[in-house]
Amino acid sequence: AVIIDPPGLAPVDREYVLVQSELYLGADSQPGDLATMQAEQPDAVVFNGYVAQYAHRPLPARAGDRIRFWVLNAGPNRTSAFHVVGGQFDTVYREGRWQLRPGDAGGAQVLDLVPAAGGFVETVLPEAGDYPFVSHAMVE
Repeated sequence: AVIIDPPGLAPVDREYVLVQSELYLGADSQPGDLATMQAEQPDAVVFNGYVAQYAHRPLPARAGDRIRFWVLNAGPNRTSAFHVVGGQFDTVYREGRWQLRPGDAGGAQVLDLVPAAGGFVETVLPEAGDYPFVSHAMVE
């Protein structure tokens, strides 16, 4: 992914890039199955190419760190609803536009992205713990 910071973007304590994509697996040594692609029935929906990798190797952060997640929905078919379980976003930037600026009232639970769209969210997690991230589209 190519990241272009918006003008005046403040630094954060931690910054991660996540590419969500769907995997359509074909038979051994064959390309993905066109029928499952057309039916939007992926074999897996993954971040950065691997199933459940962050369950085994969580992204490090400390309680109180400001964390920025850049998210790209590589698709090819499904919409992403990026969500951090137990967190709330206080900053949302999607497709080149601010949806929620730092210091604005309110918060957001998801960063919704159509295929090929991207953006970032920021959060501060006040307590130590496990905060898994998912696409909140539970069909996945």
